[in-house]
Amino acid sequence: MKATGIVRKVDDLGRIVIPKEIRKNLKIREGDPLEIFIEKNGAIVLKKYAPMGDMLEIATQYVETLANTSGLMACITDTETVIAISGKKKKEYLARTISHYLIDTIHDRKIISTIEDKSKSILQGEKATKYHAQVIVPIISDGDVIGSVILFSTDLNSEITNVEYKLAESAAGFLGKQMES
Repeated sequence: MKATGIVRKVDDLGRIVIPKEIRKNLKIREGDPLEIFIEKNGAIVLKKYAPMGDMLEIATQYVETLANTSGLMACITDTETVIAISGKKKKEYLARTISHYLIDTIHDRKIISTIEDKSKSILQGEKATKYHAQVIVPIISDGDVIGSVILFSTDLNSEITNVEYKLAESAAGFLGKQMES
């Protein structure tokens, strides 16, 4: 474990404040769930809870089905990273950090599509102009945003129609319901 040199007191309700610098660095937002672990040596470990991690096998199978059905690349993210991706460029996307714009978009519960909007970057540090067709739909479970479903293409001849829009919307709805059960 890496020491930060920061010491905090526990208040009368048993709370501690996680310093702003650490929250910013670890992308912990107000309202984010944290898992609490106790190690054998008595250390308490806080970890961002990633509910989509429980659905990894289903997500992996689902993106392959989405890609085969739509003819586009498909990916599923949690609120920080790409957890499942279809197609030839898996290594380019899998387990990579998603862009700040995408994080903000899914937390705002917005559906973004090149039918009405300009394309947006998926991964941190990339240019949005590489995408010529794209639809991004947040996955919502029990009222909380837990990730997104994205259909996209870098091919100049690809486009998003209402069919792909509804396909991504249905996939996000299905995955959200699966997390509730």
